[in-house]
Amino acid sequence: MALLNFKKREKPAVVADARLEAVLQGYSIEVMPRTAEKVENFRDLLPEGTRVYIAHIEGTPINDMVATAKRLADEGYPVMPHFPARIIKDKATLADWIARYNGEAGVEQALLLAGGVEKPHGDFHSSMQLMESGEFDKAGFKRLHVAGHPEGNKDIDPNGGTKSVDEALQWKQKFSERTDAEMAIATQFAFDAKPMIAWADRLNAEGIKLPIHIGIAGPAKLQTLIKFAIACGVGPSLKVLQKRAMDVSKLLLPYEPHEVLRDLAAHRAANPDFNITNVHFFPLGGIKTNATWAIENGGSATKPANAS
Repeated sequence: MALLNFKKREKPAVVADARLEAVLQGYSIEVMPRTAEKVENFRDLLPEGTRVYIAHIEGTPINDMVATAKRLADEGYPVMPHFPARIIKDKATLADWIARYNGEAGVEQALLLAGGVEKPHGDFHSSMQLMESGEFDKAGFKRLHVAGHPEGNKDIDPNGGTKSVDEALQWKQKFSERTDAEMAIATQFAFDAKPMIAWADRLNAEGIKLPIHIGIAGPAKLQTLIKFAIACGVGPSLKVLQKRAMDVSKLLLPYEPHEVLRDLAAHRAANPDFNITNVHFFPLGGIKTNATWAIENGGSATKPANAS
């Protein structure tokens, strides 16, 4: 009997997709101190100049946050730490955090958000209060990003509407017009381009012109994504994952964000003034996995000409 000749299958070559490459220019990625510790050298994973957000989860010591910021800055990356208003005790604490980030790590940019804590730890409960404090301007911070929610946020609008989040973005748009701060909206992740596009177009029509850095979940196991999506309050686009989970042929395959990004890329190619300018990755399946996927699909630290 002849022996069957089983040959090792080579990994298929990645086919270049010009539109996908275009939308991945100037992408950013998010880490936490505990996940960053697992990376021996970020230079092996991320193009120099990639903006790296550092998520500040309740209970994380500020020493760990600043040390992570310094390490990333030393390795050649612009760092954008989170400032969750509800875990900052008072103005003196805010000033201290800003001074430490700036003095020890050269940080000049921040993502300001209310934070997922139900009861504020002190004087602040919203990102607008942080902006009004004047502390970021006093310290010479050049860039401030704020949170966006393409599918709404039931913590802010419990009835399921968007009235409160829309009013907050209108205030932040006016803040950008009366100050020198370079601003953009960084959003929660979702899995369907249609609501993202509709939301971005609606903001633009309502006079909110801040560039949008759209949140995208990086490659991960389907079960992992569904768990994070439910925990983070992802809206109707969760159905994209649930539908995939019902397909046995796809259930065990890792999710990759090709489809949502290609749809966004196609819309931007047809609408050059589209206000979604950058992609911001949430590496839910691991930093290395996400960073490798981005590079393989043409991502780079170079910003689009109209990006911010």
